[in-house]
Amino acid sequence: MANKRLLIIEDDYDVAEMLVMYFMSHQYEVHHADSGELGVELARMKFPQLILLDVMMPDIDGYETCLRIRNMALTKYIPIIFLTQRDERANKVKGLELGADDYVTKPFDIDELRLRVQAAIRRATRESLHEPRTGLPTGPLVQEEIIRHQMLDKSFHLVNLGLNNFSAYSDVYGFVAANEVFGFAAHTIQQTLAQQGSANDFVGVVDDHFVLITYASDPDKLIDTINEQFIEGVKPFYSFADIERGGLLLNADTSEEQFYTLMTLAPLDAPV
Repeated sequence: MANKRLLIIEDDYDVAEMLVMYFMSHQYEVHHADSGELGVELARMKFPQLILLDVMMPDIDGYETCLRIRNMALTKYIPIIFLTQRDERANKVKGLELGADDYVTKPFDIDELRLRVQAAIRRATRESLHEPRTGLPTGPLVQEEIIRHQMLDKSFHLVNLGLNNFSAYSDVYGFVAANEVFGFAAHTIQQTLAQQGSANDFVGVVDDHFVLITYASDPDKLIDTINEQFIEGVKPFYSFADIERGGLLLNADTSEEQFYTLMTLAPLDAPV
């Protein structure tokens, strides 16, 4: 399964380097931002499963950074742990009121911090808030977002995207490879929304399909771009023979022969 994704927003180079190296050694995919503005951008572009956020930043402080992350539909549910040298109760309360999930005071024990990170990610998954393969919102959070957008604005587009021939791929390559493909599909959607969507766009997971809320003026073009990026990027998940053939050939030369084209990512009601 893909590594857990972590975003560290920290302007102290020594602290940041130590955290990056430590979490990478524990099989995390780590991204680092040395300012609040860059942190907000990376949160939207990389969609980490958790954010470690320093309070004292050179441009916008951690509180404002947290607020901006919580105000974007695409990132509002990402767990956030504050890192700070301040230990006054008022500062902790302020961070928690803004939506932080935990608060760690420097200097900290790094092994304890890792356990807090693991617990926050595990808690979000266990409570059916984050889908384990992707870290995306799921279950009640998806329904909550749909209702919220319906109440605020009627101009959005709601699209259910599914992976065509995903079950056949899983049967042939196994569930581990299938989970990696599903994670790649989620990443493709997130990246495209971050580049071409708006701050109000949202993506979540229900069962084995993606729920997309977008305010794009041309949603069909957006979906086509997502599918094009996915089709090109999914090829390395297949064997060379399957790529050359254009899909999976099961039970060859028998009465039960079946052919499944390479996977695509498209609206559920769209033709294969």
